[in-house]
Amino acid sequence: MQKAIAEDIAAHPVVLYMKGTPEAPMCGFSSVVCAILKALDVPFVSRNVLEDPLLRSEIKVFSNWPTVPQLYVDGTLIGGCDIVRDLYDKGELKTLFANRSASPKA
Repeated sequence: MQKAIAEDIAAHPVVLYMKGTPEAPMCGFSSVVCAILKALDVPFVSRNVLEDPLLRSEIKVFSNWPTVPQLYVDGTLIGGCDIVRDLYDKGELKTLFANRSASPKA
């Protein structure tokens, strides 16, 4: 499972491991992160950890982060809801995505 997670994160520029789906989040924290990404008009893929108990436990091991949601950008863990919300409130998340789109990597 660890290899599959690493490959998933490497294959997609923005990945959100969450409870539920962007259309139907199953927790408030996942809902907030989805709303922020949508407000910033950031395309992302999501993985519903509620569909796979192994994924739900292994994403926490992979990241050494105890909670879900987890947002990855260009292979790097940004954090969970509180960190994403804080970065958004400070304007830093918008800057992060703006800098990504201006770089050749995006």
